[in-house]
Amino acid sequence: MTDVEPGDPYAEAAVPLRARLVRRVVTAGALRDPDWRAAFAEVPRHVFVPVYYRPRPAGGGFSRLSADAPDPRARARWLAGAYADAPLITHIRGGELLSSSSQPSLMAVMLEALQVLEGHTVLEIGAGTGFNAALLAHRLGDDAVTTVDLETAITEAARSHLAAAGFAAVTVVTGDGSLGWARGAPYDRIVATCELPFVPPEWLRQCRPGGLLLAPFGGGLIALRVTGDHHAQGRFLPAPAYFVSLRGAGAAAHPAPEAIGPEERVRSTTTPPQVLDSELFRFLLTLLAGELQTRWAFGGRGAAITAPDGSAARADRSGTVLLAGPRDLWALVEEAHALWDREGRPSRDRFGMTVHGDHQWTWLDHPDGPNAWELPRV
Repeated sequence: MTDVEPGDPYAEAAVPLRARLVRRVVTAGALRDPDWRAAFAEVPRHVFVPVYYRPRPAGGGFSRLSADAPDPRARARWLAGAYADAPLITHIRGGELLSSSSQPSLMAVMLEALQVLEGHTVLEIGAGTGFNAALLAHRLGDDAVTTVDLETAITEAARSHLAAAGFAAVTVVTGDGSLGWARGAPYDRIVATCELPFVPPEWLRQCRPGGLLLAPFGGGLIALRVTGDHHAQGRFLPAPAYFVSLRGAGAAAHPAPEAIGPEERVRSTTTPPQVLDSELFRFLLTLLAGELQTRWAFGGRGAAITAPDGSAARADRSGTVLLAGPRDLWALVEEAHALWDREGRPSRDRFGMTVHGDHQWTWLDHPDGPNAWELPRV
């Protein structure tokens, strides 16, 4: 693999842009490993994002940037954006984000956390553009990497991008990523590029004992050491991480949350909505309460949270809380905030996860400690 690929009209212009991106990622604290630094310096990201979209700041919708734009200035903006340290939206359907190319600095953090060694095989859940699989293949070899995605359009594009970049032998599978890909098992590493509701049992069975499973969960990244078909344990990395949710039959998709309806209850609280300003607090709240959606309400003077079971809460700065649905969600905010204060605002790497048979739980400091939260049965 060379920096300038034959037949690529953007190859030469991309070289300094790629070098600048690598410098920025290194400055951000990632790419300490020279092998990963070489992968980012040599794999051309622009080949994997011939088209991407940016949300319009006003009016809604998306702007399309592409390599085939008729205006040369637009093509220059596309190429520069391909080498920004930013996520790029690549597939949209009905206004819904289906797939993206992750932020390169976050990709670097995840790849280094995998702790791969020569001879390892890797299963990637969520093919995306194929760029992450290409980076893995640059490090380990094409035949060591398998990537899976549910959408045919995504896998076909990823396969085409990988071939164009010189990684045609990477195995690209169209299938339910929540079920893994048993045909290539066992794998030394499994990495997901989609948010998990729980750890799919099939992944543990397909990971070699002693192997590592890395996945986004609750706005963080959990690194699990697999010790058997039904056992794994590990801690969260310090970095935040937000990804599109895992889809598929094994992902146990939840119904959309309901809005606060006519059966409201009203109470007071001493826990102000400003606590939700903290991204780290919201991470703790998600571990304790499960999947939640948060948004600002009352013209920015309060906050609203909703859950997939139809529970909802709105709190304003005067201390008034409106509740609906089966659960008092603000009571969970109060519980999480008390723990947050008591434990000195714990960082992500104090939290962990354990998988033991049919049980999965997250915890603070110790898997058998007093602060542990069971995940729904899988």
